[in-house]
Amino acid sequence: MSATAGQAQSERSLAERLGLKAGQVVQEIGYDEDVDEELRRSIEELTGNELLDEDYEDVVDIVLLWWREEDGDLFEGLTDAMIPLTGGGNIWLLTPKAGRDGHVEPSDIGEAAQTAGLSQTSSVSAAKEWSGTRLVAPKVRK
Repeated sequence: MSATAGQAQSERSLAERLGLKAGQVVQEIGYDEDVDEELRRSIEELTGNELLDEDYEDVVDIVLLWWREEDGDLFEGLTDAMIPLTGGGNIWLLTPKAGRDGHVEPSDIGEAAQTAGLSQTSSVSAAKEWSGTRLVAPKVRK
């Protein structure tokens, strides 16, 4: 086996970096021509499901929210994205990396997430041009 083949096998897919698992239902909000198609394909391959569009009206495990600075009020975007989530579901907020058009400052993400009642649990380089921030709702005590 060549070194590059071994490296390719040991590298996690883009979807695995996001912690996604087979069978999860993922809704995509904010799709536009600038999204990362490799990430989208990776998610569909790993989960075994097509990405659902923003018109889907049932519950989902994950919301993939593509967001750019010019998309408006991030707080509103996050609160809308929370509606279809199942208990234990989370939002992956995807924003253009620093220096790219539409970049959203981490402080703006933190403020909007906190105001929406979400906790930021991790950040990753989700794709070549996109950063990913995992946001979760607090667990409800019974």
